[in-house]
Amino acid sequence: MMSKKLNMVLLIDDSEEDNYVHTKVIKRAGVTDKVVSVQNGYEALDFLSSKNEESNFPQPDLVFLDINMPGMDGWEFLERYAELPEAQRAKIMVFMLSTSTNPADIEKAKNNLYAAGYESKPLTVEMLEKVMQHHFPELC
Repeated sequence: MMSKKLNMVLLIDDSEEDNYVHTKVIKRAGVTDKVVSVQNGYEALDFLSSKNEESNFPQPDLVFLDINMPGMDGWEFLERYAELPEAQRAKIMVFMLSTSTNPADIEKAKNNLYAAGYESKPLTVEMLEKVMQHHFPELC
């Protein structure tokens, strides 16, 4: 169990089942108390552009992004995400989380400035712990 937790984790995936399972995994790992899931890139951009009562943007610490989604896929989301003002982007990391095993997708993620990593679904506690140790060592 961590003494300090992430502010928020954002899941961007058109699969409600995956979002449900991944939310359970994130809660079980104890890395945050707040998980927000959206169904596509458009909803994610709307969410990241929304303001709360204090006029702050949500700024999740960690984002798990699916690649293959209808409407706006993960790659198009990253293009649009890069255009957002810094105050609207996630504080730290966007991870691609996909069923795709296409080497071109993995290479494209490695070369994307806004993609911190690429993992295959499903998200596991072990995978999440690895991400936390590597990118958020101060919380581990």
